[in-house]
Amino acid sequence: MDRRSFLRTAAGATLAATASTAAHAQEAQSFVLVHGAWHGAWCWQRVVTLLESHGHRVEAPALAGVGERVGELSAQITLDTHIEQIVALLTERGLWNAVLVGHSYAGAVITGVADRMPQRLRRLVFLDAVILENGQSLGFPAGRDPRRPAAIPPPPATAFGIANPADLAWVQQNLTAHPAGTFELPLILQNPVGNGLKCIYVACNRPAMMEHALFRQMAKANLGWQILELATGHDAMVTAPGPLVDLLERVAV
Repeated sequence: MDRRSFLRTAAGATLAATASTAAHAQEAQSFVLVHGAWHGAWCWQRVVTLLESHGHRVEAPALAGVGERVGELSAQITLDTHIEQIVALLTERGLWNAVLVGHSYAGAVITGVADRMPQRLRRLVFLDAVILENGQSLGFPAGRDPRRPAAIPPPPATAFGIANPADLAWVQQNLTAHPAGTFELPLILQNPVGNGLKCIYVACNRPAMMEHALFRQMAKANLGWQILELATGHDAMVTAPGPLVDLLERVAV
């Protein structure tokens, strides 16, 4: 190979490497994963590992008074507490253009975050999640523990569509009481649900949680959101982390 051919080949290789690096950087996203009631940051472990291995930035905080922070449980914790926590995280971590994912109860949390700070967000993903409009609350579920008026005890892990015995044991071991105040006060919005951001509703359908069928219907018929399905139970981050990560990467772009 003569010198001119060598330089041409080297230049081509450099351009190709630069393009590859740029493409990888363009594909990398920031994800904020917000867990549902009775759960904690622990439930996202498998999803966080996969997303980070693909080069994405991931934040999966434990919400105040539940999960890893159950020691902070008090009657003062409300839905607004959790909304403000995620708003603060976006600012403190310097996150922009983030994909905000809310599982189950956290659908109400990410709706409140989008209402207050849409400029920091790229997409909202409602993972088998509740959808509240302005002035609505989650109501008060049965089973509040009268000995701990600030807490709602967790249901059995089987309620979350988990079949694998090892997963069932892991989830059951880590479920904690949830702050009752988060179910009592209404969600106050200044803007329509989603606040102009693209919203995706992910329905977990094997088995489906029947009480969430209303939210799926609302997302499709009333709000016109994109509806995607995962053939797994309600706790998809536990039972189907690979398919869930594939879905999140698809909807992020």
